[in-house]
Amino acid sequence: MDQDDSEGVAELRKQSVGGWGLLQIAGCTGLTAYIVWAGILMPGFRRVPLRLQVPYVPASRKQVKNVMTLLEGRSGKVVDLGSGDGRIVLEASKRGFHPAIGYELNPWLVRLSKFYAWRAGCHDQVSYMKQDLWKVDLSDCSNVTVFLAPSVLSLLEVKLLSELPEDAWIVAGRFPFPNWKPCYTVGDGVDRAWCYSVKRLRQDDVSQIPQEGTAV
Repeated sequence: MDQDDSEGVAELRKQSVGGWGLLQIAGCTGLTAYIVWAGILMPGFRRVPLRLQVPYVPASRKQVKNVMTLLEGRSGKVVDLGSGDGRIVLEASKRGFHPAIGYELNPWLVRLSKFYAWRAGCHDQVSYMKQDLWKVDLSDCSNVTVFLAPSVLSLLEVKLLSELPEDAWIVAGRFPFPNWKPCYTVGDGVDRAWCYSVKRLRQDDVSQIPQEGTAV
């Protein structure tokens, strides 16, 4: 490197980024994040009302473990509504749940889920479907898991209670169902998971209905 080049490098090192430079960097970073969201993560959500859109946030290992802890001793069909990258379904399959199915509206996440299942050697033991969770028939599901936003959970309560069989369990991660009382909980903070028994929920609904001649 000659003397002129050395002086140029030294001069650059002395210069600070400055406020305008930081704004430019932040702007480029934000634009990049938006392009990734709009081009990769957003497809499939454009037809979904804003309040029902749930951003993709992968479940942590601790969250997955807590969900599986609540389902310990259970068996049969497990369905993950809004399955993201499929890690809950994959872990459930490894623990003996069959069939294990994930429903996800984002096609890129469905592909990612299938790749992870293939890499784990479980691609023939799990299923990932590109389908709107509101159109899924849950009448034969023994176990349902959800990692969804509170605005969605409050609406989902009606569908789950009307379709699931009496012996079904529902496990929610990250956020609880706003109007239900859980029968079990595991973990703390963002890793907490809540378990609900459909039978108990229906009994609670019946008990809250005013009997004839009872003042409301």
